[in-house]
Amino acid sequence: MKIAVAGASGLIGGALVPALRAEGHEVLLLVRRTPRTADEHRWDPQHRRIAPDLLRDVDAVINLAGAPIRPRPWTRGYRQELVTSRLDATATISQALAAAAAEEPGRRRVLLNASGIGYYGDTGEQQIREDAPPGKDFLAQLCVRWEAATSAAADAGVRVVMLRTGLVLGPGAMLVQVLGLVFRLGLGGRLGNGRQYWPWISLRDEIGAIAHLLTADVSGPVNLNAPSPVTNAEFTRTLGGVLNRPTPLPVPAFAVSTALGEFGRASVLGGQHAVPAKLLDSGYVFADTSLESTLRTALGRD
Repeated sequence: MKIAVAGASGLIGGALVPALRAEGHEVLLLVRRTPRTADEHRWDPQHRRIAPDLLRDVDAVINLAGAPIRPRPWTRGYRQELVTSRLDATATISQALAAAAAEEPGRRRVLLNASGIGYYGDTGEQQIREDAPPGKDFLAQLCVRWEAATSAAADAGVRVVMLRTGLVLGPGAMLVQVLGLVFRLGLGGRLGNGRQYWPWISLRDEIGAIAHLLTADVSGPVNLNAPSPVTNAEFTRTLGGVLNRPTPLPVPAFAVSTALGEFGRASVLGGQHAVPAKLLDSGYVFADTSLESTLRTALGRD
């Protein structure tokens, strides 16, 4: 396939591009800076600009673009950056694919667009599938708008898949780096009451699932998380075991909320007991279903 990838500089994109090329796909990279190689092509999502013919003959676009969500207070300016970076990139690609489809309506195209498992908000212990309603917090509503920005492509007949990704665990992942440091210092423990579910996925399965969805007969939202989400208490206990560090010091909810604001309340103290129902139904077989094994790989301890 001929595939265009936006947002290839992050954790997922950095692993995805070489994996796609290893499978024989031709990969074009959409970049915002001056291109440095023949496979890089400049675009300007902030101003909704992209060369009219750039996506004309591609079979697929994988859009991972968007400012990273970091463990920091969500100021008004940072919220706006999170929103505009996602909506501008998605709308630009979606409209370009719609224009390409209008010129060549018989060609089969697919858009795999990033989203987040935070779409559902904090769902407590309730098990949720892709048909569950969205949450009401900022991150959930951001995901709603993010996914809606793909409508031009979908209306033009492009198969659109929204990748509702969970916590990606792999070498270099921010969550692994931050928690690994905290636990090595002997300060690890459950966060809040520890009952919130953390829907995780290995980097290997994140890449494998995206590659699978390029050709699978699936559209709409897809949960990208391992079939065995765990509570925060179990996650931290497993991480402590991998690092040979005890986990006796729970972090009070008020401390997380005070330090990290809405990010702490939504993404640390909240969680989703999500099930990757559509991914499993489409025939995808997970490579990593053990949290301990996945953490060992991510931390270089396997």
